[in-house]
Amino acid sequence: MPAPAESLTVRLRDGRSVCFAQYGAPDGEVVVNAHGGLACRLDVAAADAAARTAGVRLISPDRPGISGSDAAPGRTILNWADDVADLLDRLGVQRCAAMGWSMGGQYAAALAWALPERVRRVAIIAGALPLTEPGVFAQLPAFDRVYTRLSQRAPWVVKPCFAAMALAARRAPALYGRLAAAQLGAADDAVLRDEGYDEFGRMSAEALRRPGGVAEDYRAWMRPWGFAPEQITIPVDVWGGQQDELVSHAWPPELARRIPGATLHERPGGHFLAHLYYPDIFASLLD
Repeated sequence: MPAPAESLTVRLRDGRSVCFAQYGAPDGEVVVNAHGGLACRLDVAAADAAARTAGVRLISPDRPGISGSDAAPGRTILNWADDVADLLDRLGVQRCAAMGWSMGGQYAAALAWALPERVRRVAIIAGALPLTEPGVFAQLPAFDRVYTRLSQRAPWVVKPCFAAMALAARRAPALYGRLAAAQLGAADDAVLRDEGYDEFGRMSAEALRRPGGVAEDYRAWMRPWGFAPEQITIPVDVWGGQQDELVSHAWPPELARRIPGATLHERPGGHFLAHLYYPDIFASLLD
């Protein structure tokens, strides 16, 4: 079961509850995490030690409908920025930085655009370009394309798939983690093996326990951002793994080119490159 600091809950102004995890230094500089797809608030558990060393209070909320957070059907990434602002108010946090991995990259970008007075700097890690732009969706891995289209057009089909994945991850977390890692490539397999396949399996079981919320997460990332990368005005770090087999290698430099003043960090590593560079990511965010 998650530790208490990994299952905290706050009620927002509209009555919905948001579940979040907290890692690192309790009195440190706040960094808000936007978790990846098929993931949840626990996907940055491996950053706990690095956050503590860096003096970072890492706050990682579940998105609406994921794991412990109440659903918000039809939500957009800008709706999530509103939720984060509300969460920060409830926690008494005035200023923060933010980071988002994989599917969470667009949510970190939304914080940068929507809350420039509160968010000082953002890291987009292995993130995608807006999927509504021509040709971008077609560059996604096949399983993401399939899950997205099924979530949009046949949620009654995809929800049992997510439920079956959750059951497998809950019953056999180590086997689930090993099989998932084998599909990600050698660089990511090494990361998950070192951290423990069972840890990835347990995170996945928690992330997938509400299949309807997972389907809504896939629908949400296909909705328009509501802004363009060119409109972001705060400092942004874009991180890309040179051995990433899930994200197009053209996306990180393209995002960095389009976001004014963004800094590009291309490093050895796969889709899980953040796990290799948490100290560097936190140092950049606190710069």
